[in-house]
Amino acid sequence: QLQLVASGGGLVQPGGSLRLSCAAARSTLKYYAIGWFRQAPGKEREAISCLSSSASSTKYADSVKGRFTISRDNAGNTVYLQMNSLKPEDTAVYSCAASPRMPSYCVGYEDPDEYDYWGQGTQVTVSS
Repeated sequence: QLQLVASGGGLVQPGGSLRLSCAAARSTLKYYAIGWFRQAPGKEREAISCLSSSASSTKYADSVKGRFTISRDNAGNTVYLQMNSLKPEDTAVYSCAASPRMPSYCVGYEDPDEYDYWGQGTQVTVSS
C-alpha cells in the first residue's frame, strides 16, 4: 500500500511562489505516474499536472501552464510542484495521487479514477 504525503502549502501573496512536495512513505515513486489535483471551495476537483513514471513526460492544465513545473528528485522518492506567479484563483486544497498503470505521456491524467493512491491535501492560499 503506497502512502503519499503532500506538504508545502501555505499563505502567499499574489505573484509569489510555493513548492509543494509529494513523498512516499517507505517507498519509491519511480514506478508511478504522479498527478496533482486541486479543489477550491464550491468548485469541482481540477487536474493540474502529471509526471509520467519515467519522469520524461509532463502535462499541465491550461490554467497553470507556464507558471507551474512538476519534477521528481533523483532518488525518485519525492515529486515536486513548483508554483510561480501565483494568483488568488490558485487558492485551493492541493492533493497528489499515484497511478501504477497510467499509459506513457500521462494519457488520461485528468481522470481521478486512473489513480490508485491519494495523499492528503495541503492548503494553498494566495491573498494579499
